[in-house]
Amino acid sequence: MITLIIQLLIAHVIGDFVLQPSKWVEDKNIKKHKSKYLYFHGLIHLLALIILLKFNWSYWPYIAFIIFSHMIIDVIKLNLINKINNRILFTLDQVLHMIIISIVVYLEYPYKLDIEKIYSKESLFLILAILTVTSVSSIIMKMIMSKWELEEDNSNDSLKSAGLYIGILERLFVFGFIILNQWGAIGLLIAAKSVFRFGDLSRAKDRKLTEYMLIGSLISFGLSILVGIAYMYFMS
Repeated sequence: MITLIIQLLIAHVIGDFVLQPSKWVEDKNIKKHKSKYLYFHGLIHLLALIILLKFNWSYWPYIAFIIFSHMIIDVIKLNLINKINNRILFTLDQVLHMIIISIVVYLEYPYKLDIEKIYSKESLFLILAILTVTSVSSIIMKMIMSKWELEEDNSNDSLKSAGLYIGILERLFVFGFIILNQWGAIGLLIAAKSVFRFGDLSRAKDRKLTEYMLIGSLISFGLSILVGIAYMYFMS
């Protein structure tokens, strides 16, 4: 079963990402189902599936099902462009393709999804830890840092909500490193962030800003370390 999953995923990646030039994507976005590149795209998927499945003719019904469904999904996606946020549309598109692959694998190797594992103590505690590291920690940091007020920089010089996303990502990295028992990687992450921030601080020449950013970074790393240690303690 694992081999079939890998084969189907490789074929999908080759067709949707590796062998789909930007020219094809642009033409499809404009001409929709009338674009010749839409059918070239389907042909690439077909050839990739045939080759990766080792020309096994017993898989032909599955191949036909994947190609037909893929083309239908792509046509629907093309007609929803500019009507739905592109990020959401891309995500839905890929999720639907993964569902199709899951159905094909199930038809060949019937499997049972154990829903109870989602509600197990381990899964629920992991979800709680991730929510704490991301959303809860962000709110705690905002409350702590509200003690100090600094003049806002020109918003045009920074990406919208960039600081929020950077903080969430760094805490997730720290949490993951703790689970993997890679404490050295946390030091590397801190060093890397310091290098990137050094240029901003040296240009600003503002002691208050330097202290503000240092406090924020230490709180961010501290919270993620505390959550990681607590998670490992309770899981053991």
